[in-house]
Amino acid sequence: MKKYNIKVNGVSYEVEVEEIGGNTATSTVAPKAAVAAPAAPQAAPSTAASSAGASSITSPMPGTIVKVNVKAGDSIKKGDVVIVLEAMKMENDITAPADCTISSVNVNQGASVSTGDILVTYN
Repeated sequence: MKKYNIKVNGVSYEVEVEEIGGNTATSTVAPKAAVAAPAAPQAAPSTAASSAGASSITSPMPGTIVKVNVKAGDSIKKGDVVIVLEAMKMENDITAPADCTISSVNVNQGASVSTGDILVTYN
């Protein structure tokens, strides 16, 4: 049996690995006490600074940006399609949660995003 320290999303885990007949079995132990779990997923780097009090629309899943339907300064209505995200060979419409004005667009068409990455900010 071998012990390893594995870091996932900033949280360090101690795992033990035992080789059984050529297959590997793992068992996860609780996170090490010295490392605090992150409060929220890490966001993609933003090219535009967010305004004070701005809210954001984040990616609900990893995927590729197929289409960006808005630009900074656009006024949109609740339910309008802001971004089209392709995940698992399906196109998913990311919609506006409320009537708002777009503050910044943080992604471009063709960009890969992870769960929790900020796609746009709005007021």
